Amino acid sequence: MLLFGTESSVFQSATQKAKDQNISNYNIARCSVFENRVLRRVFGPKRDEVTGEWRKLRNEELSDLYTLPNIVRVVKSRRMRWAGHVARTGGGDRGAQGSGGET
Repeated sequence: MLLFGTESSVFQSATQKAKDQNISNYNIARCSVFENRVLRRVFGPKRDEVTGEWRKLRNEELSDLYTLPNIVRVVKSRRMRWAGHVARTGGGDRGAQGSGGET
């Protein structure tokens, strides 16, 4: 009889552990849903190219927007930003002149 009682408590323990695991998987799924909801609010709607109507971003589009960026694309965009800055300032070395107004 003692063996049956031990198996029973082991079964109950295993069942409880399985329930706890399911609850944590459920919580993980809920957190993912909440995260996507917040990201949709942050990134806003997107205009459909075909119909021209506004629509919500899909999960795949959201993950593309907030995952790690391509380093080559980041470097190129920063170079272009710097080139625009140089073009706006006239390309001269104004930083070396200082703010004293001496030219």
